[in-house]
Amino acid sequence: MTANMTSIQPVSSANETFFHPTFYIRGLYNIPHATHYYVFLSFVYAVTILGNSFIMGIIYLERSLHTAKYVAVFNLAFSDLCGSSALIPKLLDMFLFDHQYISYGQCLANMFFVLFFMTLQSLTLVAMAYDRMVAICLPLRYHAIVTKTTMSVIIGIMWFVSITINALLVSLFTRLSFCQSTTVNSLFCDVGPLIILACNDNSINFIMAYVCTAALLYIPLKLITLSYICIGFALRKIAHVQQTKAMKTCTSHVILVALFYVPILSVYTAALTTSVDANIWIINTGLTQTIPSMLNPIIYTLKTEEVMQAIKVLYKRFNKHYTTVVVNVFQIFILKA
Repeated sequence: MTANMTSIQPVSSANETFFHPTFYIRGLYNIPHATHYYVFLSFVYAVTILGNSFIMGIIYLERSLHTAKYVAVFNLAFSDLCGSSALIPKLLDMFLFDHQYISYGQCLANMFFVLFFMTLQSLTLVAMAYDRMVAICLPLRYHAIVTKTTMSVIIGIMWFVSITINALLVSLFTRLSFCQSTTVNSLFCDVGPLIILACNDNSINFIMAYVCTAALLYIPLKLITLSYICIGFALRKIAHVQQTKAMKTCTSHVILVALFYVPILSVYTAALTTSVDANIWIINTGLTQTIPSMLNPIIYTLKTEEVMQAIKVLYKRFNKHYTTVVVNVFQIFILKA
């Protein structure tokens, strides 16, 4: 199904007319019980909200976690939460309530926010790798080099870079004209499926898409790999007991990196090198952009001793406060009686 051509709005410029249509997001096509996939994503979203809100709340409430490392962890949880929120609620509205038509402006906004928070997740993992590298390679200078101010500035720069690059990528779509098919073979207004619908020159958009993929996915992964090479050399120079302790502090981050980069780069690389069935692309894209955001807070809670200790402290503090309140209320009722 394609959008009715009467919904296409011509936008004139000095030299040519660009057609900005209402798009139809197709989603999964000719798959029985496809609704079950969307219901599963709604479950993923619910767990994502609870998990990331929990981690953010723990970091905010426990003063021992007010460190440079957890500035980055808080930003990762925030970008996970917002990234899923940019994708899944709109997706559920489209495919569970049959609202699959989306205006041109909404389509570009949807594209920007999904890509922006995915970029932010990628860059935040680099910041966390930098934190681990300095902590292990330069332990005596760690607190002087990696301060809350330094990490906040790094995160701020990452926000600026993410906004700038993705705004440029999305703005280039305004030069495209969509005068034929307006059916997007994806779960959202994805870059590749949208570019191929253009009926004028789209080469600049393809080039920018490749540049952004390299700059925001492949280069960050290479920087993370380089940081762990440095960590590996540093670990060779210390005692075995210290090696084990240092490696434990990296375990959570390594799992997060693998969860984020391996699936998404596999999908992108496969799309660049072979012809991928649209439904397989859609299923993989949906999972790679939602599952890591759901699992990240669970991994950080279970694998990080500092977080587990903070949870225990907050639980004892809450339990003590709650007990005191109950006792006070009970005494008030006794006195009134």
